[in-house]
Amino acid sequence: MLIPRKPISRRQLLRGAGAVGIGLPLLEAMGPSLGQRALGAAEIKPPKRFVAMCATLGFHTPHLFPEQPGRDYTLTPYLEKLAGHRERLTVISGLSHPEQQGNNGHASELTWLTSAPRPGLAGFRNTISIDQLIADKIGVETRFPYLALSTSGRSMSWTANGVEIPGMTSPAQLFEALFVASTEEQLAGELSQLRRGKSILDTIRGRATQLEQQLGAADKHKLNEYLTAIRDLEQRLHQSRQWLHRPKPKVDAKPPVDVADRNDAIAKQRLMYDMIALALQSDSTRTITFQLSGMNAVPVIPGVSNDWHGLSHHGKDPDKIQELRIIEEAEFTAFNSFLDRIAKIDEPGASLMESTTILYGSNLGNASAHSWRNLPILLAGGPFRHGAYIAHDEQQNTPFSNLFVSIAQQMGVEIERFGSSTGVGIRGLETVA
Repeated sequence: MLIPRKPISRRQLLRGAGAVGIGLPLLEAMGPSLGQRALGAAEIKPPKRFVAMCATLGFHTPHLFPEQPGRDYTLTPYLEKLAGHRERLTVISGLSHPEQQGNNGHASELTWLTSAPRPGLAGFRNTISIDQLIADKIGVETRFPYLALSTSGRSMSWTANGVEIPGMTSPAQLFEALFVASTEEQLAGELSQLRRGKSILDTIRGRATQLEQQLGAADKHKLNEYLTAIRDLEQRLHQSRQWLHRPKPKVDAKPPVDVADRNDAIAKQRLMYDMIALALQSDSTRTITFQLSGMNAVPVIPGVSNDWHGLSHHGKDPDKIQELRIIEEAEFTAFNSFLDRIAKIDEPGASLMESTTILYGSNLGNASAHSWRNLPILLAGGPFRHGAYIAHDEQQNTPFSNLFVSIAQQMGVEIERFGSSTGVGIRGLETVA
C-alpha cells in the first residue's frame, strides 16, 4: 500500500537554513588560517592571492577603453590615473556573461562572479562565485577562508547553494577581527558560539534525515545539496575552533575609524582598500571580494552636485557625462593608491602585487542603457604578462568566465570550465613563464 506524501513546505524543509545563512558571516569573522603563522614569517615562495572588485554603477567606457589595441595604446582619461602601473595591468574589452537580462537593469551585479543566467527572473537560482570556489580549495591555509567586503552590505560572493554572503562594510570591525586579540571572556563567548553552531547543524541534519523518507527523487537531490552545505559549514566550524587560540598577527597600523558621512563614497573605498592591503600583507586571507556600490545620492566629491545613480543614466548628455567623469576618475585614483601600496610591499623575491591577481571592473558595460555586454575589465598583478589593451569583439563577446578559469588555475584550482565558460583563458592574455 502506497502512503501518500504529505506536502512539505519550504519552511519545514529549510527551517535551519536561516541559521546556516546567518552563521556564515559570523564564522568568517572567526574563521582562522594557517597561512600567517606569524606576520612576516618567511616562505620560500609568496602565496597566491585573488582580489575581485566590482563597481556596480559601471564606468563610462569611452573614457576607459583605448582606441587601438596592443601594447602601444594611448592612455585614456581613466587609464591616466593608473599610468604608473601600465606595465602591471591589462585592459580588456569585449567580455560578458551570456543571458544576463534580469528582473531589473542592475540584476547583473548578482552574477558578476557566477555567470548564472537570467538573474532575478522566475526560476533563477544563483551558483557558486569564483572566489568561493577558490576559497573552498585554499581557504584552509589562512585564518579567514575569504573576506566578502562591501560599501553597501551586499556582496558578489555566493555559496555553492546560491546563497549570497553578506558583505562586511565596517573597516573598524574588520581590523578588530583581523588583528585585535580577544579577551578570555570574548574567547569563551566565541567558543560557545562555535559549540552552538555545531549543535544547530546537528539538529538540522537530524531533521533533514527524517524528511528524506518523504521526498521524491528530485527533492532528494536538493536535500543532498543541502546536506553537502551543512558538511561544508561543519568543516569551517572545525577550522574556526582550531584557530581560536592562535595569536593574531601584529601590524604597525592604528585601528581605523569608520567614515561617518554615508555619502563620502571615495573615503569609504580608500579606507577599505587599506584594510584589504593589511589583510593580504598579514596573510590573514588569500581571497577577497569588494563590492563598490554606487548610491542614489550626491557623493561627497568636489565638483559633483547631482545624484550618482542619475548621472550614470546620462543619456549622452555631455554635462552629466562630465560630472560622472569626476566621480569615476576619483574611483580610479583611489584604486591607483591601492595598487601603489601593495606594489611597495616586499615579499621573498617579489612584491605583494606580483603575487596578487586583481580583477577590477563592472557588471555594466553601458550603465546608461543597463547593458551587461562589453564589460569594462582590468586585470592587474599576478602571474600574467601585462602592459596591453586586449580588445575582443564588441558584439560577439567572449565569455567572461573564460578568464575565471584561467585565474582559478593560476591559484592552483584545477578546473577546465566554470559557469558559462567555453574555454580556458582569453585570447591575448598570457602568463609569465
